[in-house]
Amino acid sequence: MVIPPQKLKELFEEFGIWPSKSKGQNFLINQNVLDKIVKAADLNSVDYVLEIGPGFGILTEELVKKSKKVLSIELDKRLVYFLKQKFQHENNLEILQSDILKIKNSELYKKLLGEKGSYKLVANLPYNITGAVLRKFLVYEPKPISIVLLLQKEVAERIIAKPGKMSLLSLSVQYYGEPKIIDNVSKESFYPKPEVDSAIIKIALKKEHIFCEAEEKKFWQIAKIGFSSPRKQLQNNLSAGLKIDKDTIKNALKSVKLAPKCRPADLNLEEWISLVKNLVL
Repeated sequence: MVIPPQKLKELFEEFGIWPSKSKGQNFLINQNVLDKIVKAADLNSVDYVLEIGPGFGILTEELVKKSKKVLSIELDKRLVYFLKQKFQHENNLEILQSDILKIKNSELYKKLLGEKGSYKLVANLPYNITGAVLRKFLVYEPKPISIVLLLQKEVAERIIAKPGKMSLLSLSVQYYGEPKIIDNVSKESFYPKPEVDSAIIKIALKKEHIFCEAEEKKFWQIAKIGFSSPRKQLQNNLSAGLKIDKDTIKNALKSVKLAPKCRPADLNLEEWISLVKNLVL
């Protein structure tokens, strides 16, 4: 159950917690949004869940009700103290005071599951660590099977972008998973109110690897060079960055049926994959 603003103010006072802009501490106060996050996570009694930034534990309450075990990672020591008091009788919850970006996925996995199994990531993320968290759990093993996040609406829209508006961010997320926006969330749903609206996004991670390790390294090398100057033609970026003559690049583009003057934002994931396979470095 969400905590109304007046009660939040009392908790801030009691525990000496003042929401930090630098830490992206905006607390959800809309029950409907909370319900949508939980529904999107699609939890059942055998699920293991990793939660990042539980705050005052409103999402945590729902996660422990529906899951086999929850591991919640909170950076703020005062919030950890509050959470441990609040959930002292919950047997399927472990609260860890730490920086999520400084813990290896393997350590988190061992704490949550032990030796084997799968887990889901559910979080109302501080905006300032969104990119780092996505990279951490999309790229590095052990990965979750799904990710449900509440993040900036603008970032969510960039993640699900289609050709014409693609970016290195959208290509990266779509390479590793299948993202979709569940719903948009007004800034009025938080206290203190942030400056921008948010969105609930769900990413189902892909089970199969597209490339082997060496080919994947080549893929990202080419993609990063391709997006190095997003407004320029892709052939110019690749020719300059890879030190390959333009005719070779043009032929590679033509071989995968791409227009010579296309820009990096125009390609979908499959076209990037085909292009990389046809480029000999």
